[in-house]
Amino acid sequence: MNQSLTSQSSILKAQQTPVFPVVEKSSYEECPYTRLVRFGPEALSDAELLALFLEKKERWNSAIQQGRQLIHKFGGLPELGGLSIKQLSGEYGVSTKGAVQLLATFELAARCAKERMTRQPMNSAESIYQAMAPRLAHKKIEYVFLILLDSKLQATQTVELSRGNAGTALCEPRDVLHQVIINRASAFVMIHNHPSGDPGPSRQDLSLTKKVQQAAEFMNLRFVDHLIIGRPRDDNRKADYSFTEAGVL
Repeated sequence: MNQSLTSQSSILKAQQTPVFPVVEKSSYEECPYTRLVRFGPEALSDAELLALFLEKKERWNSAIQQGRQLIHKFGGLPELGGLSIKQLSGEYGVSTKGAVQLLATFELAARCAKERMTRQPMNSAESIYQAMAPRLAHKKIEYVFLILLDSKLQATQTVELSRGNAGTALCEPRDVLHQVIINRASAFVMIHNHPSGDPGPSRQDLSLTKKVQQAAEFMNLRFVDHLIIGRPRDDNRKADYSFTEAGVL
């Protein structure tokens, strides 16, 4: 009789106990949600941030490991931002909902950078990189963009000049100056990406830059910089190449 009552009591207690996500006590402080609330998003690693978008059927440390696997497979966050929903969903526990949320986050970051660009002068390689890297660093083909500037070097317009393949995007000096003139810009910045991730200039890049510089000087237009956008590396080498910083312009 006593054994039966004890058994019934255990069943009743189990039914009344709420079910929470399984998080090991020893790793509670490592929960990305907790760390983000306490310390801010900048305190989280790339893998921890990705874990917030994954299906959390297992412990947090498993979700973080899945984030690491995603980064390892695709090469980094910029590469993840260049994937489609179809490519991303289903990989290491990423649901369609998670893929949608993740890509929306990348797009928000690109739009924030674009809005920031209109609020500060484009007078340094750093400000140009911060404005355009979220838009170009993850692209699988090469793009050429112009940032048109007023006399105070504030951005007035961004123009996609051309797009090519994985190795090159065709562009001529007349294409550059045409956009600057018809939009009545006082100055301009030229930007293109290297899908390989290496921002080092090619011979074609150097030749084009010199030709654009000569044409701009003839038209009395200020060519502020030509920036090549690559991707960050583990060896901490720069993810961009500035022709102005290099002394070419």
